[in-house]
Amino acid sequence: MKKALLVVSFGTSHKETRDKTIGAIEQFLSNAYPDRELRRAFTSGMIMKVLKKRDNIHIDNVSEAMEKLVEEGFQDVIVQPTHIINGEEYDKMAEQIEPFVTSFDNICMGKALLTSSEDYEEVCKAIMEEVPELDTTKNKSAKGETALVLMGHGTGHFADSAYTALDYRFKALGYENVFVGTVEGYPELDLIVEKVKEYAPKRVVLMPFMVVAGDHAVNDMAGEEDSWKNTFENSGFEVSCILRGIGEFQGIQQIYLKHTVDCQ
Repeated sequence: MKKALLVVSFGTSHKETRDKTIGAIEQFLSNAYPDRELRRAFTSGMIMKVLKKRDNIHIDNVSEAMEKLVEEGFQDVIVQPTHIINGEEYDKMAEQIEPFVTSFDNICMGKALLTSSEDYEEVCKAIMEEVPELDTTKNKSAKGETALVLMGHGTGHFADSAYTALDYRFKALGYENVFVGTVEGYPELDLIVEKVKEYAPKRVVLMPFMVVAGDHAVNDMAGEEDSWKNTFENSGFEVSCILRGIGEFQGIQQIYLKHTVDCQ
């Protein structure tokens, strides 16, 4: 029986962060399934067009990837998205997979990063493992000194509520210095700035809550003009940025792997 592991991502046009994040997740999952052939698909049409025009790189969309698996005689397929929430991109992926479901003997689709209540707690802990100096539950000297602000993407989809739920979960776990905001959803930057002012730290550390540290992280978060960095600096804070996508974090990769196991 021919088996495949299809990893589906939103995508990015930045090669370095693509290799460190999406590529790292793909390899981590593939190592756990040596009997399955690894395949890649993106859901962002804009990203795929940029890669094709600029770099002459073709990345399959989900429909194309599924068609190839059928044509090549694969019978057992695991589809695992690297999407953070079960939002528009996840729905798009599911819709494109649906016509092919009966073409395989077995097919299963894993969930996005933030799905179960357990996921939220594991994500909080996985992130704090990467910034131990800001973990106020272990480093008492960090209390009140530094706030960690995570920049999520946000969406008009009802799954946007995941970001607020994550912020709440950080606080419930004792990470009162962690704040979650979004670029295109809720909580908005203005609200996060007010919450950080109430916490009154000396310093603010910005980090993307995105799989890749792409355009939003480089420009909207850490850019020199009209960025989150500028906004916090103008509010009187000393600001630094961590330009790492959470796809680099092994704790996050482990959650995706758990979701592939759970879907079978």
